[in-house]
Amino acid sequence: MANEDLGRTLRRLRRLASLTQEELAERSDVSVDVIRHLEQGRKQSARLPTLHALANGLGVELTTLLGDPPAVASTGESDGPRFVAVRRAIMPTLWGKAPELPGPDFSLDRLREQIADGWTQYHSAEFGTVMKALPELISDARGVTASGNPDDDERRAGFAFLGKALQLAGHVAVRMGKTDLALISLERAIDAAERSSDPLLLPMIVNSTAWTYQRQGRLEDALSIALRTADDMAEAGRTGTADGLKVWGALTMSAATSAARNGDYERAAAMMETAEKEAARVSKLPDGGDNRMVSVFSPSSVRIERVRLAVQYGHPQDALALAKGMRLSKDTPPSWRTWLLLDVARAHTDIGDAAGAVKTLESLRRVAPTWMQHHTLAVAIVRDLWALPNHPAGLRALAEFLGVE
Repeated sequence: MANEDLGRTLRRLRRLASLTQEELAERSDVSVDVIRHLEQGRKQSARLPTLHALANGLGVELTTLLGDPPAVASTGESDGPRFVAVRRAIMPTLWGKAPELPGPDFSLDRLREQIADGWTQYHSAEFGTVMKALPELISDARGVTASGNPDDDERRAGFAFLGKALQLAGHVAVRMGKTDLALISLERAIDAAERSSDPLLLPMIVNSTAWTYQRQGRLEDALSIALRTADDMAEAGRTGTADGLKVWGALTMSAATSAARNGDYERAAAMMETAEKEAARVSKLPDGGDNRMVSVFSPSSVRIERVRLAVQYGHPQDALALAKGMRLSKDTPPSWRTWLLLDVARAHTDIGDAAGAVKTLESLRRVAPTWMQHHTLAVAIVRDLWALPNHPAGLRALAEFLGVE
């Protein structure tokens, strides 16, 4: 969770950049009143377009402005021994020894299962568990790629598993606030994907790259690569299976998010409308069988993303209407359920329904306490509520749980 509130971080970064509040307002195209209220602590949070604009005006990444990224421990340690081992696995020693070939007890099926479990653990915010497993997973996959001839089926499978493991490492690196390392991991994952036999792996990794660009404030780059890759998939006829449509849909939603954060809400809404129509086809198409290894895309995920965009762009009533009575599909990951509850809590806060916000956060604490502690948005919401003259029942317990003073 965040070690300092948004206002203090904003003031510190503005002073480091030798900018007045008025100069930052001009650079970022954000009202000087908003900047002043944030720095004075009269406003504890802001919508993502505003945060992106402030980060761009300051010349920093969004994660720098938001404080500690989600996977950093409460001690602030982001480069502990486990993460150092992940970094070494992503970038092996230059001119080091060749990858070791798999031993006699090695099993491709077991490796695949371990990588799929890693993605499940990631979506459950078990970052420490994932970091512990990643070095060996990457090493085993590299070992498979070093055996056989270039056209060998097992070797191609090894490249697919290497790509998926490096993609997972890239996601963990983003959660640790190491977006440059994430891009290195994803670049190497793309190289592995191009040498595999899985036609969906490359576009999945491109989607992860677009997400990383979003975290860096490179919204045009994120929008461009997501749209182009989604179009390439459609032209190649790769949306005729459930897995292919999921990958296409995730790319389309990613593009919509980038467009919205870049201020083009109408374009984003149009893309989300297209995505929602296509999501209805997922259940009618041949299923690949293992949702853990494929992009998240379903009517539920599209609706969750629409709720998020409504909250971020100042339409809390629309967000609550979209979320009301929503039935989530069984394959919706815990992380997505968490985002939905956070956005609903934010919407309740924005319309002045403090009791509704607390009730939603209490539900989140019951179903996903670990994710809640890793989200700076949860801290921001509780801080906003704590600043109110009347505290609803249950707020003090939430504040203590999140370490909010």
